[in-house]
Amino acid sequence: MQTAMIVGAGKGGTAILKILKETAILDVKAVVDINPHAPGIFLAKREGIKTGTDWRYYLSDKIDVIFDVTGNKEVFTALRDARSKDTVLIPGSVAFLIAKLFEEKEEYIEKFRNENYKHDLIFNSTDDGMVGIDNQCKIILFNKSAEKIIGIPQAEAMGKHIYEVIPTSRLPRVLETRRVEANQELMLENGLKIITTRIPMIDENDQLIGAFSVFKDITEVVNLAEEVTNLKEIQTMLQAIIHSSDDAISVVDEKGRGILINPAYTRITGLTEEQVIGKPATADISEGESMHMKVLKTRRAVRGAHMRVGPKKKEVVVNVAPIIVNGKLKGSVGVIHDMSEIQNLNRELNRARQIIRTLEAKYSFEDIIGQSEEMKIAIEQAKLGAKTPATVLLRGESGTGKELFAHAIHNASDRKYNKFIRVNCAALSESLLESELFGYEEGAFSGAKRGGKRGLFEEANNGSIFLDEIGELSANTQAKLLRVLQENEIVRVGGTKSIPINVRVIAATNVNLEKAIANGTFREDLYYRLNRMPIHIPPLRRRKEDIPLLCERLIQKINQDYGRNVESISERAMEQLMLYDWPGNVRELENVLGRAMIFLHHTETEIDLLHLPELKNKQIKEISKPRAAHQQLFEGTLNEQLEQYEEKIIKHALFKFNGNKTQAAKALGISVRNLYYKLEKYGIENNSMQ
Repeated sequence: MQTAMIVGAGKGGTAILKILKETAILDVKAVVDINPHAPGIFLAKREGIKTGTDWRYYLSDKIDVIFDVTGNKEVFTALRDARSKDTVLIPGSVAFLIAKLFEEKEEYIEKFRNENYKHDLIFNSTDDGMVGIDNQCKIILFNKSAEKIIGIPQAEAMGKHIYEVIPTSRLPRVLETRRVEANQELMLENGLKIITTRIPMIDENDQLIGAFSVFKDITEVVNLAEEVTNLKEIQTMLQAIIHSSDDAISVVDEKGRGILINPAYTRITGLTEEQVIGKPATADISEGESMHMKVLKTRRAVRGAHMRVGPKKKEVVVNVAPIIVNGKLKGSVGVIHDMSEIQNLNRELNRARQIIRTLEAKYSFEDIIGQSEEMKIAIEQAKLGAKTPATVLLRGESGTGKELFAHAIHNASDRKYNKFIRVNCAALSESLLESELFGYEEGAFSGAKRGGKRGLFEEANNGSIFLDEIGELSANTQAKLLRVLQENEIVRVGGTKSIPINVRVIAATNVNLEKAIANGTFREDLYYRLNRMPIHIPPLRRRKEDIPLLCERLIQKINQDYGRNVESISERAMEQLMLYDWPGNVRELENVLGRAMIFLHHTETEIDLLHLPELKNKQIKEISKPRAAHQQLFEGTLNEQLEQYEEKIIKHALFKFNGNKTQAAKALGISVRNLYYKLEKYGIENNSMQ
């Protein structure tokens, strides 16, 4: 473990000492302050750490990191001059930032615990029994109501196989079928009869992670119905049950007129009996269609319908079922769940997750969607590249997902626990980009911060840096980047001292670097450094078989972003998407789906052809077919003429198969990898056939 010394034992030094002791990332050898009564001195003594008033007494080659928390520029200068070349000196501003980040991390963790507590409180306050299992049939959720109904303590049930607790459970069958089972009766071993709804739990990657059941004890209700024949008594009993529910309940007759609501209904919607009883079922709807009327028309239950009710437009989820007696429709009953509080908690949790995820790479290879041969090759190459320290060059058109690949490569490498820095080389001016990448020394230019500034390469030390649009770098910046790749060191702007770094470079470009070399705008030596492991990411028009899978994932994402409930795309709309060539690639596909979902009616769940914007392909210019060998006029040596003819043959094969490299390679009798090599060799671009 590396060693550290803290100079300055005031509030800042004490905070740094606490962080280092809690995280155990550095072994603190000494704490120094000119004030022997400083709070950090007392804390260090309790921890058995050496203390003193003169840092020179403790400075040696065995100290790897020095934290200067004095705020005194002279002390910082003296420490910098006296330290060994292998000792890292961290100034007070950086130490304060580290302390602040750890404090914020603790705040977010505490907030996350509070949110979990609130979720547990909500789960355990409902009258419905809830049981959840993972994909191994082990119980992971067992609320208080389930404990009462089943008769087994929660502590005994958690972690056990579902059959050990509920031998007659049908949740394992839900794991096999992945189908919802609504309003199913089940007899428990203790003689209680319950009505339950079972739901498979599927994550955003369409992976089955478990199953969940919600149930009520209906034993008493069934016994009453069997024993009591007087309609008035039955009605009184049912009203008592309904009024005791914390969930809002409303009942309408076969014509859709309100006949019964409970107090919870008034509390959630804000509507009284006078405003609902005898009125049409649409009286409580502020946004969305009436689920009562839909159920009365279809005689089929509706579950999980989102809408807004009452004058305050309360956001709720509604379950409605038909009331059928002796085969005749008598009305419908709806249960309304108030979702506003849970959604607020989820929004806070998602916000906390987003803040935390900005500190790291967000995506992995599981987030990359693609079943086409070309995409599989790119993914396999990227996985191979992630396991090596070599520089990776991602090549592909704009919108194909180069940044997604960069995230995945970092997260699959041994650097995944260190920083991942993203830089758009085209978004910054030359002077600003150079100072951002390599940092600057104090006084390097007007406006430079006192003490200078660390560059992004230093920030990414032991991690990865993603240089997007690498082809836009100026000649001067290219020269400095070449030095970084060759020597593994940087020199700050305005400085002369080399700073060693250990950074994995992942570069990306959508321009033809070979042409840029020929035009003199890109260094050839830098190209060979970057091009050690090139990965070609195919455009969407070359892997249209991936469009259905991409649409499914993008719809899930946009549903979360826009708060919609779109489920699918019609066949006509999918045919239109498959015919389009997507010059903007996946980014354009997401834009088109997002626009379509915005204009969907709130109750519509399927994207149809009429919702899509007009998609027109550019006219493809037909190139002339290669003429016979004796008609070709080539120049140069025999080898040069053979290469020219080979280039013509490859172009013709690509044109014949509409740019599909897999089919072209098969027709030519070569491997796809060999075809890519020849495309690179002859500088044949994806759009050269258009």
